[in-house]
Amino acid sequence: MGQERRWDPCVAHSGCVVDGFIKDYFAQKARKVLLVAGASFDPRSRAVATRLSETATSVQALLIQENRPNPPQDQSVRAGANTQALLAILAGQQVVPVEVFGHDGAVVGGRNIVNLLRQQDLEGVTDVVVDVSALSTGTSFPIIRYFVERIGGDKGTVNLHVFVVHDPRLDNDICSIDSDVPGYVHSFKGRSTLSGTADAARLWLPQLATGRRATLERLYGFIEPDDICPILPFPANDPRTGDKLAAEYLTEFENTWSVDTRDIVYADQGDPLDLYRTILRLDDLRKPVFAETGGSMLVLSPLGSKVMAIGALMAALEHNLPVAYIEPIGYKLKATVPEEIDQPNLIHIWLEGDVYPQPRPALSA
Repeated sequence: MGQERRWDPCVAHSGCVVDGFIKDYFAQKARKVLLVAGASFDPRSRAVATRLSETATSVQALLIQENRPNPPQDQSVRAGANTQALLAILAGQQVVPVEVFGHDGAVVGGRNIVNLLRQQDLEGVTDVVVDVSALSTGTSFPIIRYFVERIGGDKGTVNLHVFVVHDPRLDNDICSIDSDVPGYVHSFKGRSTLSGTADAARLWLPQLATGRRATLERLYGFIEPDDICPILPFPANDPRTGDKLAAEYLTEFENTWSVDTRDIVYADQGDPLDLYRTILRLDDLRKPVFAETGGSMLVLSPLGSKVMAIGALMAALEHNLPVAYIEPIGYKLKATVPEEIDQPNLIHIWLEGDVYPQPRPALSA
């Protein structure tokens, strides 16, 4: 019998089914919703909030503005328009500016947002909705971890939902301008800094994305992995995405990383649960192999696709895996990035709540 998973099976929806779920579930009079979402230049900012506002349920919103140094004027204009639109459609809302970088250049966004969430009163709230569509990894991962641990401790009395707009082309068209210093996402260091894991065999699982070679090079030097299993999307919206990425990173595959074709991990681009299960399976397979030689440690680096990043997040939560990351100091938008998405492809993951029987498999400490 295989090891019991916290999110396998998992309640999830995608595509047009999500719209039906929102209309049926959140329209119930008993639902009191706290929405946590980004209010930024990202054209995906309004999608989930718009649908929730149309259900006639009680929605309180915490709209997060990630502040980075010297944003371009066009992005500030876009962010202002999205914020005003969100304020207009949500009856109860609070706009919360979050400084991503400190005065000394240190990454403090994840810590700042968790400190704000600790002050949030969940009294009477039945459902927390986290929309990661317009949030960075450095912000969204700590938010979700905070609510998973807070709600999980209450044995499912509050439901936790994660939504994302699945748009791989948009993920590529919003190009990150990364800072110079790699590190671990706040609250996602795992066992990486413990002295007892110094001899652990490190397997790095970088999620490959277009135009991120310099980023992955810095992460490689930071992690110093013993082995590497790059993650490629397959199946994908564009069937050739995996081949294009393999060609882009051919030098790394053959020289720097010494990756064999058998080392490549393939995961469904549109299903976060596929990557979640794959990562946990790899972790379970390696543990007995390296048990007598210092142990095994998986290090994740989710780049590119937000949907696949959710799969990495779920695996990191369940097995307490470190997430190595470089926080963007800004973004560059391609000319093809629209101001708003007319027909978003939504994906919903029900992470915690009364839909799951108790007790549930525990998260690794």
